[in-house]
Amino acid sequence: MSTTTYAVSGMSCAHCKATLTKAIGGLDGVTGVDVDIASGHVTVISATEPDDAVIADVVDDAGYELTGRAA
Repeated sequence: MSTTTYAVSGMSCAHCKATLTKAIGGLDGVTGVDVDIASGHVTVISATEPDDAVIADVVDDAGYELTGRAA
């Protein structure tokens, strides 16, 4: 299992949380998604190390911006 946290800008409400949870959760290998609007972080739990480019594309397609991995 791999847990990776990303910084995402543009999130402001429960709809944002639901949209990203569904979009990222639909990717192959993803077993869990935790969206923290207050911190601007999205944690992805997956079977293997996630492909940052794929995650960024999905976040972008959903209308948000992945700004990198969070510390």
